[in-house]
Amino acid sequence: MKLFRFNGGRIGVSLDNNSYDITDALGIDTKAWPPVQMVQLIADFSAKMKGITTHPKTTRIDLAAVRLEVPIEWPNKLLAYPVNYVAHGVEMNSINRADLNGFFLKANSSLSGPNDDVILPDLPGREIHHECELGIVIGKGGRNITREDSWDHIFGYACLLDMVVRGKEERVMRKSYDTFCPFGPWITTADEVPDAANIQARLWVNGELKQDANTRDLIVDIPGMIELASRVATLYPGDIIATGTPAGVGPVKSGDKIRIAIDHVGEMTVNVR
Repeated sequence: MKLFRFNGGRIGVSLDNNSYDITDALGIDTKAWPPVQMVQLIADFSAKMKGITTHPKTTRIDLAAVRLEVPIEWPNKLLAYPVNYVAHGVEMNSINRADLNGFFLKANSSLSGPNDDVILPDLPGREIHHECELGIVIGKGGRNITREDSWDHIFGYACLLDMVVRGKEERVMRKSYDTFCPFGPWITTADEVPDAANIQARLWVNGELKQDANTRDLIVDIPGMIELASRVATLYPGDIIATGTPAGVGPVKSGDKIRIAIDHVGEMTVNVR
């Protein structure tokens, strides 16, 4: 199953090769503030989705004909792990590692969707790099979650780009510019990903393959990330965890096209300007 937002905050679902607009069936006000409609759905997913495709207010839609938006606009937290692949640490000549430094927070307002441009800040002489990552969406919240229980807390996965300005300012600042976290194009539910511990993620810039790695090579694996994060902060439904980027990061410039594809999850292409 795939969950997505489209056309001004409407919510849709794709399953069995069909796509549906379930906004009205769920009684969702697309103009409500704050925009936590998808978070609320994830928090009570089983109950709210029961019989949803046959609800009289559910309508069939053509997924290719709608404008997809960021699937989660207002999570409680957007967590990310730095230097979580050995080869990336080598290429950056970094002494940091996810198993030593833990996670950091990235501003929620940096989230953008599969049809939004990455907008480069006016920083002459500074390099802005792409980072290809798997996004983990929490479905069941909790604190002090064990490795053994961690998979039960995952709702699904999405493609995620962790854009960053290289420099000496705090990492959170350099990664938190608006549009610096393209996320989507939808959330693929965990049951549709055969083995998240062994999936390939790739990134191209203008058609040239730049990053190509497997989640089996993560320093802190997916259960470890959930276990570690939940020791510090209670995880809530809709929280997003970025797994860290593999080797091959590099600069982008206005006019570039960044394509990210993750097996069993999805793919999207965003423009840089």
